[in-house]
Amino acid sequence: MARGAGELRLLGPGPEPGRLLLLLLLLLLLGGLLVRSGGAAAAAGPEPCQAPRQWEGRTVSYEHGTGRNRRAAVSYDGPNQRLRILEERKALIPCKKFFEYILLYKDAVMFQIEQVTKLCSKIALTEPWDPYDIPANSTYEDQYYIGGPGDEIMVQEWSDRKPARKLESWVGVYTVKDCYPVQETYMKNYSVTTSTRFFDLQLGIADPSVFTPPSTCQTAQTRKMKDEC
Repeated sequence: MARGAGELRLLGPGPEPGRLLLLLLLLLLLGGLLVRSGGAAAAAGPEPCQAPRQWEGRTVSYEHGTGRNRRAAVSYDGPNQRLRILEERKALIPCKKFFEYILLYKDAVMFQIEQVTKLCSKIALTEPWDPYDIPANSTYEDQYYIGGPGDEIMVQEWSDRKPARKLESWVGVYTVKDCYPVQETYMKNYSVTTSTRFFDLQLGIADPSVFTPPSTCQTAQTRKMKDEC
């Protein structure tokens, strides 16, 4: 049945073909932008996590040049740029000395204390503070599990590798959940120099006085002591 003139006026005029084409182009453009932004976010990959700024735990450092392992209890204070390293005695080694190190980077000084005699050396720190964390400009390398089924933890591996330099000088492995350090490796001249593993970490500093040198350091010598007789 034919529509009346009044009914046609109520329906109103239909959209012009040009307006339909413009609307379609706008929708396509918007969809493309959304896809590209999503792809860019996916291509960017994971962001570095924020590692704990104060903790205590234990480490094993392996010096590849000498083949030595050094086990130590460590207190790490990132905000104040302080580090205390207490070498652990695992066996009685003839003519082997064990030291405590207190590194105060804001004062650019390190105290070396012989654990038995408390003899102290005060040595200038020339290298800058290097925190245990993942720098913001790090390169994401990999994500994987340490351990096996039912007893595993997920970690991420980061490095300072850049497109213009294929080889890295630092590689850090940190847990995904709480960003605890697991291992850090340093390279120089295409060779690994030191590897450090971290374990038994606890948040916070139980006793801040560990960063205070003993009284024997008031008359400290200025040369570094050797760890052998």
